Amino acid sequence: MTAEAPVSVLDSAWGQIPHSREATAGIGSFTRTRVERIIGIVAGFGSLALGAQAFLTALGPAEEQEGWHFPLMVFVFAPLAVMIVTCFIGRGVRICAGIFAFAYVLALIAWPVAAAGSVPDPAGQPWIWYLVNIATLAAVLAFPLPLQIAWTVLCPLLFGLVRLIQAQFNGVFYPPLGLDVSFALILGGVILTLGWMFRSVAANVDETRAKAVASYATAAAADAAEQERVAVAALMHDSVLAALIAAERADTPRAQTLAAAMAREALTRLANTEQDAHEGPDEPRDANMIADDIAAGAREVGVDVAIRRTLDEGSPAVPGRVARALTLAATQAVANALQHADGVGLAVTVTAGHGAIAIEVRDTGKGFDLSAVPDDRLGIRASIFARVAAVGGTAHIDSGHHGTIVHLDWREGAA
Repeated sequence: MTAEAPVSVLDSAWGQIPHSREATAGIGSFTRTRVERIIGIVAGFGSLALGAQAFLTALGPAEEQEGWHFPLMVFVFAPLAVMIVTCFIGRGVRICAGIFAFAYVLALIAWPVAAAGSVPDPAGQPWIWYLVNIATLAAVLAFPLPLQIAWTVLCPLLFGLVRLIQAQFNGVFYPPLGLDVSFALILGGVILTLGWMFRSVAANVDETRAKAVASYATAAAADAAEQERVAVAALMHDSVLAALIAAERADTPRAQTLAAAMAREALTRLANTEQDAHEGPDEPRDANMIADDIAAGAREVGVDVAIRRTLDEGSPAVPGRVARALTLAATQAVANALQHADGVGLAVTVTAGHGAIAIEVRDTGKGFDLSAVPDDRLGIRASIFARVAAVGGTAHIDSGHHGTIVHLDWREGAA
């Protein structure tokens, strides 16, 4: 009980970790994405409040010339409105915020021309003043940190400069404009600092989270390999050894039948150690269905294979367990060809007739030496040889400089 509990907990936890490419990529941006969403919503509410104040002020007496006031309002408030909408819906925020940030700077540059000839009030502010810090906020939403700093400093100073140009550098304007520019710089600095701080914290959290998940994945993989070795050791000790003992002591037809059944079960379990393939129903399947199953298995391991079929009309339908064993063995051969030969020249042939079925998986890779494969690698010995032998079939591998050919054969009556 104590040995199984940690394993079940580990398996349960491992099952909660997403393994697809998209989900794995999202692990490292979980907190940052949500912080960006929160910043966008807060920016939307703040921009809405200050933008409404600026808009109501713009509806009053205007300092701009008659032909400039309405076009300048449209040029500034239209991108601002779009930016506010995108902040709330969470799409296109960076693009729209960047457009407004540039539009506001251009409007400030045009302000001395638009307001030429008017007499400004030293104690009042034009409607464009209320949007200074919204431009800073838009830069925080849209630009990298160096440009954020530039916009935070540029917009207040540019506003002060254009007001002085409008007032023809009248000394009366210096004290109030100094206060306005200082206030805008301080508030812009606070906005910039808060945005940088929250994003930095989120990035650190995501980095720590990604490292923790990677560390856990490594530990889980090591644990899975150890569990596999333990399972194989237990199988060899219990099932295979028991089958060998029963075969050695079988001195009657009934005992021999029982020993053969025990050997078949041991071979099946050994073959299924690497892949958790269950027995399932034993409904017969014909060779055409087996070919379809092999094609589906190949797609699961990442390749589309056109199965070449040579099927006689009288080809036999094989038991379900035989079909599964042949399909899994052929799929394993395809996976080996992909892993070790990059799938070069990969071809699969299914031939059936005269009470037999033969499957051939071929590639034109550099080949390998079967005797040099380590004993603890189950991809060939268990998943191909043992699996086919468990249902009474035969498997043979021909590998060399020409490539590798895996032959799987089963004849009616063998199982």
